[in-house]
Amino acid sequence: METRPLGRTGLNVPILSFGASSLGQEFRRITIDEALLSVRVALDCGLRLIDTSPFYGRGMSEVMLGLALRDVPRDDYLLCTKLGRYDLAHFDFSARRVAESVDVSLHRLGTDHLDILLCHDIEFVPMQQIVDETLPALRAAQQAGKVRFIGFSGYPQKIFRFICDQTDVDCVLNYNQYTLQNTRFADETIPYLQAKGIGVMHAGPFSARLLTDAPLPPWLKEPEEVKAAARKAVQFCQEQGSSLAKLALQFSVANPAIATTVAGSANPENIRRWSDWIAEPLDQELLAAVQAIFAAVKNIGHTEGLAENN
Repeated sequence: METRPLGRTGLNVPILSFGASSLGQEFRRITIDEALLSVRVALDCGLRLIDTSPFYGRGMSEVMLGLALRDVPRDDYLLCTKLGRYDLAHFDFSARRVAESVDVSLHRLGTDHLDILLCHDIEFVPMQQIVDETLPALRAAQQAGKVRFIGFSGYPQKIFRFICDQTDVDCVLNYNQYTLQNTRFADETIPYLQAKGIGVMHAGPFSARLLTDAPLPPWLKEPEEVKAAARKAVQFCQEQGSSLAKLALQFSVANPAIATTVAGSANPENIRRWSDWIAEPLDQELLAAVQAIFAAVKNIGHTEGLAENN
């Protein structure tokens, strides 16, 4: 699989990475066999950067990954996990919890080091703590050899300048905002990150199933007009003998400014399909037609976290 440099880290990462949230049963019940095979297929297809968090399945995702990777040579994959978010409304970005969380994640994952460690969903807390306490604690873990590169993740575009204007990080992760419907990450933030040499990662090319043929989940937060446009786009792609999900994935990985796009599934067939899709050329005519469908709702999203962070 094609790779791209992750900022100034020296890491070359695959343009498509494996998101392991599904291994924590975040979306449906899964079997151990499904979890183990999904990881194996991801590695076989070249998705050698794996993204997880102690929040996913409240530890289950990391445990499952530890089992799946037990007999895989450590040089064959890159691990990204997170800290600070441990349940839907439980956040702890204190320096003490950073040290504990790093060691717990290392134990669950069965490794002696993490390639990337991110503060998870920082928009849910007063963000000055991330600058003053959390990131310095991550740097200490980095200096101890437990972590190679550090950064943070979140949804609102405001968070990136707030943190990176005050301190240095190696990489960041945004989600659901470099898609067929929403390109705010590229429009507002990526040039700023590139100028600082910060590694750029994006998750959610399907925007929480919005850009797939699957029924829309009840927890999807996008406005009704966005959902309606997405259903129209699904039908149009089907009429053209294609699928909106395929176009969405191809579009997201095509941007050379984004080092890697993270997509997750506990279905091995999905992962194989994704690998095949990104090896095919992007249909520019179909892309233009679908972008026209989304034009009236382009970049319309929702708020996440504290109002002050949006």
